[in-house]
Amino acid sequence: MVIRVNTDYQHKDPRIMAMLFGDTRMAVLWLVVRVYVGWQWLESGRQKMTDPGWMDGGRALRSSWEGAVGRSGGGVAPIDGWYREAVRFMLDHQWYGWCGKVIAVSEVVVGLALILGLLTGVAAFIGALLSFNVLLAGATGASPLVFVAALGLIAAWKVAGYVGLDAFVLPKLGAPWRSGLSWKRIRPGARPRAA
Repeated sequence: MVIRVNTDYQHKDPRIMAMLFGDTRMAVLWLVVRVYVGWQWLESGRQKMTDPGWMDGGRALRSSWEGAVGRSGGGVAPIDGWYREAVRFMLDHQWYGWCGKVIAVSEVVVGLALILGLLTGVAAFIGALLSFNVLLAGATGASPLVFVAALGLIAAWKVAGYVGLDAFVLPKLGAPWRSGLSWKRIRPGARPRAA
């Protein structure tokens, strides 16, 4: 049995979606969102990097994880199911020592990348994963808003960094559907041209 695919038909985005997520005129809006989210991550990571509870042994992260699985205070755990078991596994294997450092450094890197508009989609994706883990662990704060804003930045990755370093970096790197200037193929047997 052969399945034929109609390659002539292409789904079109609604105008509002195409404008919001693909029009460079929206880059200023995404700049504001990007800087806000980036600042939240940068500040959070900076605080963690200067806190010995995060950087020297991960005591702060251990305490957070213990509270999340219900080991401390005798209260009901705010998380349940597979995530609780994953956190319990990390606690039992004392991963908080190195995870605290990774989290702190990741938050700073994500914050800087978003503020500078460097690989915005990738940075927003990593930031969304960080926010999602905070939310799964039962903590709140600015994480729900940061998570939703990060999802928007992921969807708008083509224009979110247009007012930033992505305007220079993405043409060099390319996109999934087109190779960038740095990745142009050289035909077999052809000599590369001098610049």
